[in-house]
Amino acid sequence: MARPHSVRHQRGFTFIALLCFFLLYLPMATMVVFAFNAGNTLGELQGFSLRWFRAAWQNDQIVAALLRSLTVAPVAAFLATVAATMAALATTRTPPYRGLATKVAFLNQPLVVPEIVTAVALLVVFSRIKVWTGYTGLGYLIAAHTAFCIPFAYLPIRARLEGMDLSLERAAADLYARPWAVFRRITLPLLWPGILAGFMLAFVVSLDDVVITEFIKSAGQETLPTYMLGQLRRNVTPEMNAISTVFLAISVAVVSLFFLLNRKKT
Repeated sequence: MARPHSVRHQRGFTFIALLCFFLLYLPMATMVVFAFNAGNTLGELQGFSLRWFRAAWQNDQIVAALLRSLTVAPVAAFLATVAATMAALATTRTPPYRGLATKVAFLNQPLVVPEIVTAVALLVVFSRIKVWTGYTGLGYLIAAHTAFCIPFAYLPIRARLEGMDLSLERAAADLYARPWAVFRRITLPLLWPGILAGFMLAFVVSLDDVVITEFIKSAGQETLPTYMLGQLRRNVTPEMNAISTVFLAISVAVVSLFFLLNRKKT
């Protein structure tokens, strides 16, 4: 009897996989190492120091951009998660009907469309609203990030709903529990890990976003990623390495927590 084919036993597969991971993570590792460089140049390691982390923390422009990012990202992630939760309930807790697959594809469309296309579309809409209202605050940036993050929050929440056992919800309905009581006491506690995972994924996407922010922000509304991009166009310093290292650490922590929550069994 012939052995089933497994790609893991294919010659050269392990080497190619390791090479890809090496090429992917080597630049990140190099950046982290040079973030602790005691010297002033990027290409020469002159000892270990935290001076560039201290310099970044004492830079008023960096602190202002960071606070702005930490204002936009949580609010946008929260709004996106609320919208994604309602959309996931609407597409999983109803009997199949014509057009359901189209709605799901429509919700996931921003994941397929190039981000710059979404940014241009949002710019066209918000530019007209700015002219009509005269308002130029952070509300546009929050709304744009919310719209872009909804599908990222929708995927883990929908996956959690599809994997849940409906017997408890049906039993509660048989006992004459109202729909809101069923949702609050049964569905929501079981769905909570998926909601947290969706929120964290949306938070990371909003925190790291550059393209949509560049198109939508008004003057004086730099977030930390757009500030870093502007600095890299002028002069690359180890200070940028320090900021990037902090960003990387936050992203790894949030994504790791997302992974653990998504694996949680109830």
